[in-house]
Amino acid sequence: MPADLAVIGLGHLGLPLAQAAVAAGIPTLGYKTGPEAGSLTAAELRRMLSRGFRTAAGPAELGRVRTAVICAPTPRGADGTLDLGQVESAARTLAAHLRPHTTVILESPVQPGTTEEFLRPLLEEGSGLRAGRDFHLAYSPSRVDPGNRDFTPANTPKVIGGLTPACTESAAAFYNRLTDKVVRARGPREAETVQLLETNFRHVNIALVNEMAVLCNDLGVDLWDVIRCAETKPFGFQAFRPGPGVGGHAVPQDLHGHTGRTLRMVELAQQVNNHMPQYVIQRAATLLNEHGKSARGARVLLLGVTYKPDLADQQGSPAQEIATRLMELGASVSYHDPHVPSWSVLDRPVPRADSFYEAAADADLTILLQQHRTYDLQGLSVKAQLLLDTRGATPTGAAHRL
Repeated sequence: MPADLAVIGLGHLGLPLAQAAVAAGIPTLGYKTGPEAGSLTAAELRRMLSRGFRTAAGPAELGRVRTAVICAPTPRGADGTLDLGQVESAARTLAAHLRPHTTVILESPVQPGTTEEFLRPLLEEGSGLRAGRDFHLAYSPSRVDPGNRDFTPANTPKVIGGLTPACTESAAAFYNRLTDKVVRARGPREAETVQLLETNFRHVNIALVNEMAVLCNDLGVDLWDVIRCAETKPFGFQAFRPGPGVGGHAVPQDLHGHTGRTLRMVELAQQVNNHMPQYVIQRAATLLNEHGKSARGARVLLLGVTYKPDLADQQGSPAQEIATRLMELGASVSYHDPHVPSWSVLDRPVPRADSFYEAAADADLTILLQQHRTYDLQGLSVKAQLLLDTRGATPTGAAHRL
């Protein structure tokens, strides 16, 4: 069966799009751009294959689809800017096989202007075709929230910004097959800036509540009760919750390397959020000292080392830095995570606890970093000698909270 859609990049952005497409009855071709971060269970893969998904045997197959969506990862480079290397590779590969009337959409997180100034020349030079005349070109910010069962691609609106009105409508026609609502932006730059705003909104608000966590601990105030009460306000407030650090694939962007202009609020948010793993270490050392123990030689159990609950993804998880700092202090670190069968820190394997109840009872300090659904936190609070809850997930009074 010929594919209608090619998803280029099968990582944390591309795989959910491919899943949504085949679920909507769109024959879909997957094309890898490099080591992919996405993962599927055997059942999910079987379901996708039965619905019309297959991986490309070669790049020539990209020339046989009506729509191609580039979902290549754009990690932060050494200079702090987004690395467009895999987007460039994907564009060059696609351009060599691009046919007239194809709709090309970029979903990778990028700086405003990338679709027109970076992607468009690569596609035009490699294909001999002209964007807006011979093929359609658009940008759509990816809105993927792994593990969220309430918001799926079907009920999450998609923003589209095309190079021309016709480009926008062509991209909208594609996404209308996947979602209940399509929102048209003025153009690619506006759509790219939507992604910028949404990502930075998350990081800035997490930074605010992380600062509140530090303040409330100093004041002896229960922040979790404060948030519980504040979120009853029906306007002007959205609840965010603190944690040991900010993980995930979406990185905050301050545009400094792109425009020379710094978004001061985003820069400050990064500083606050980057400090949280160290703050967890400070709280851990203080708790141990208060109970007559030193961090050196202490047995510390870390519960949950992924960046989101109930997922195996460790991208950007603060657990790595927290474990590193504990080891540097001389602590003996072990971990438990039902989704992570093995884990290494400083190129050394970290012992994995078989039973988190027994391990918590044996550890001098247990630190809850991620609240997986399988964790019985009531039982944990009874078993643990000393428990630091960085997620506010344990019953009130059952643990020391962040």
